[in-house]
Amino acid sequence: MNFEQKKVLITGGLGFVGSNLALKLVEEGARVTLLDSMLPLYGGNLFNIEPVREKVQVTFTDIRDQSSMDYVVRDQDYIFHLAGQVSHVDSITDPVTDVDINVKGTLSVLEACRKFNRDARIIFTGTRGEYGPSAKLPVDESAPTNPMGMYAITNLAAEKMVLMYHEVHGIRSVCLRITNTYGPRHQMKHNRYGVLNWFVRLAMDDETIPLFGDGKILRDFLYVEDLVRALRECALSEKASGEIFNVGSSQPISFLDLVQEIIAVTGTGRYEFRPFTAERKALEPGDFWSDVSKIRKTVGWTPSIPLQEGLRRTVEYYRRHRERYWKRGETWKG
Repeated sequence: MNFEQKKVLITGGLGFVGSNLALKLVEEGARVTLLDSMLPLYGGNLFNIEPVREKVQVTFTDIRDQSSMDYVVRDQDYIFHLAGQVSHVDSITDPVTDVDINVKGTLSVLEACRKFNRDARIIFTGTRGEYGPSAKLPVDESAPTNPMGMYAITNLAAEKMVLMYHEVHGIRSVCLRITNTYGPRHQMKHNRYGVLNWFVRLAMDDETIPLFGDGKILRDFLYVEDLVRALRECALSEKASGEIFNVGSSQPISFLDLVQEIIAVTGTGRYEFRPFTAERKALEPGDFWSDVSKIRKTVGWTPSIPLQEGLRRTVEYYRRHRERYWKRGETWKG
């Protein structure tokens, strides 16, 4: 089963994950519409879809625009809802925008489907941050949710709305809680989100990578190609309908070891230890890595790209296309 001739809408489609997903679905013969508001600094980049630009339809609008959403969801077979505000620290300094985009925007998508396309299948991408501090490791889907920041809180609220529309209105949906994802087509202009990709940029520029605390906090990092496979397979699986799945590598690594791997792959860069800023310390949940046994048993997905290979592919991509992603003067110092 694949996406041949299926109509697919991807919100946030010109961003990191959306564009990588679009390339895969076009390869399978899908009729893809990419929706993106192109908000400054959020990562939307037309170059991301350069290989398929003539094979997709691009709609420049905002998920919060109900009239636009009412129109664009019609006749879609699948809706990958990826658009959102994803900066943890921004969510503390500007929580209203988080609620507006992540909650109101998601409700706009759901209401459009309720009114005009209840047959669409929605795949919603949330965050591992919905769990908050880990009660035990690895973290499975039965763990309590105790998000620490507004970004994660609004993602959890959006997830609950998606599942409510699944139960009450019959709009088939799947919700994913995704761990730290990296790879080609991620924005590289600033360090507001995507810590691994930002470390890659610093190393490639032969600059100093900051390691907060002692660098021993553990995380699992997921290559974007693996995430795209998870999105695809969850969309096509009837068993996934109405479920919540963790999506991660399940291979924890300390930030210190991660940075050393990045420096080894790039051949440049250095690191130094720094104390946590107040904002970062307030949002730091400690060690985290995902238990992905549920998605493996239900859908058959398992991550396949090891970290070193993913880093090699990421660095190779940005070496080829540095001018399309590097831009000075927009680094955030929070």
